[in-house]
Amino acid sequence: MNINATLIGQTLSFFLFVWFCKKYVWPPMVNAMQERQNQIADGLAAAEKGQQAQEVAEKEAAQLISEAKSQAAEIIASAEKRGSSVVEEAKTAATSEKERIIASAQAEVEQDVHTAREGLRTQVSSIAVAAASKIVDKEIDESAHAGLIEDLVQQLKAG
Repeated sequence: MNINATLIGQTLSFFLFVWFCKKYVWPPMVNAMQERQNQIADGLAAAEKGQQAQEVAEKEAAQLISEAKSQAAEIIASAEKRGSSVVEEAKTAATSEKERIIASAQAEVEQDVHTAREGLRTQVSSIAVAAASKIVDKEIDESAHAGLIEDLVQQLKAG
């Protein structure tokens, strides 16, 4: 066995092995690594886009919450204003009803006072006629002396 021939054979075998690996083994491995690298890059890009979308969604949610709070505050303020106006309307209605009742009562009292005065005048005139009748000791004809009674009534009204 010659060492040179063995060495040349091993060198040729080594180069054949390198050529075979370069031709058939290395390209699929490089392609697989490239595909894996692309998948990882796409995954990282998608994760970044997802994170940005999440931030945008959080901002939109915060804005919607803020708008909802302001709308709720407006609704509450409107309800309070409407409640105050209803209370004021009720107060106004109650005041006008009170005034109407007072005016009605005053009119009724005035009417009662007037009726009482007329009744009293009638009674006073009857008493005056009766007193005059007793004083004269004769009966006075009411039809003949209507003017006298009317003068008496006028004096009572003035007095």
